[in-house]
Parts: sequence; C-alpha cells; structure tokens
Amino acid sequence: MGPEEWQAVALSLKVAFWAALASLPLGIFVAYALARWRFPGREILNGLVHLPLILPPVVTGYLLLISLGSRAPLGAFLQNFGIVFSFRWTGAALAAAIMGFPLMVRAIRLSIEAVDTKLEEAASSLGASPLTVFFRVTLPLSWPGILAGAVLAFAKALGEFGATITFVSNIPGQTRTLPSAIYAFLQVPGGEGAALRLVMISIALAMGALILSEILARRMSGGGRS
Repeated sequence: MGPEEWQAVALSLKVAFWAALASLPLGIFVAYALARWRFPGREILNGLVHLPLILPPVVTGYLLLISLGSRAPLGAFLQNFGIVFSFRWTGAALAAAIMGFPLMVRAIRLSIEAVDTKLEEAASSLGASPLTVFFRVTLPLSWPGILAGAVLAFAKALGEFGATITFVSNIPGQTRTLPSAIYAFLQVPGGEGAALRLVMISIALAMGALILSEILARRMSGGGRS
C-alpha cells in the first residue's frame, strides 16, 4: 500500500481506539443505570442512547457541526480552553464514539443484567457500600460484556462514515479515515485498486472485532457453549 493508504489505516485505528476508550466510562455508567435503577425518564434515556442507530448518520454529524463547530457557541467556548473538534481527528473520534455508543451500552447492559443480584445483596448485607459492591462484585462479573461492548464500539468506529465526513470533512492526514479514503479513491480515475485494498483491510478488521466480541460474549454466558 502507498503512504496515503497506510495513513488512513493508522488514523482509523487511532480514532476508533480513542472513541471506544473515551466513551467506556460513560457507557458503563449508563448501562448500569438502565440495568439496575428505576427512575423517571428512564425510557427517554434509553431512547436517546439508541437514537444514533435510528437517525441517519448525516443528521448526527450535522447536529455535532452546529453545536461544536468553530462558529457554534459551544464550540467557540471550548476553543478558549484549546479543545477543538471540528475538522480535527478529535472530532472524528467524537462522532465515531457517538455512533458506537448504543452498541457499547447494550452489550454492557446485558452483561450487568446477567449478574445475579443475590450476590450484590449478599455483599451489601455484609456491610459493603454500593460503590464497593459495584467495583468488587458487579464490575468483575460483567467484565467480559464490558470488553465485548468496547470491541463492538471500536468496530463501529472503524466503519463510521456519514457522521464523520459531515462533521470533520475528508482531510488527508487529519480526518481521512478508512471509509473516507475508500470514498475518495473511488472518485478518482485509477483509484479502484487502492479502494479495494482498503476494503479488504476493513473487512479483516471488522471480522476480527466481531469474532473477539463473540468469544467474550460466550465467556460472559458461562462456558463457551454454542
């Protein structure tokens, strides 16, 4: 592959890694809230979490642009602290994180719901605080599902295109991820070969992530049985 292709692959891995890692703490909190708590607006929160799966990705990207763009009030405010998202790889990571967040939360929520509440109650009856119960009981037992959710979010981030190109455009070396590079190569004569190579890499990365998430899901269900 040429330098531009390697650059797109490296940037995609960087964006996907930080998208999954940065959204993981919030994903665990939201998943735990949906799995264990009952509160007013719970269904609204669940709907907001899954909204990026339903909305066209371009809509998500446009909402990010008008809220965090350089001319948007919030975007301009954040720039005072050196935080810039629009037309930067950080914006691509943010867009990818939002698009992968529903998959992450769903996997983590299912893993938390699979934890026997009697174990949590037993720890509480022995004097453990709610935070201790969470970190010493719930979190370790749901860890395979948490990893599976992170892997799914990573895979989704690798393939994100619509929200990313709307929010941060398609700048070589800055925001041109794998999907954007494939699109760009298909627009120029003789670019089909490079596009095909990137397509094969995308398929390999996606399949690897799906296989890993399946292995983790089986471990979470207890036994690696099909």
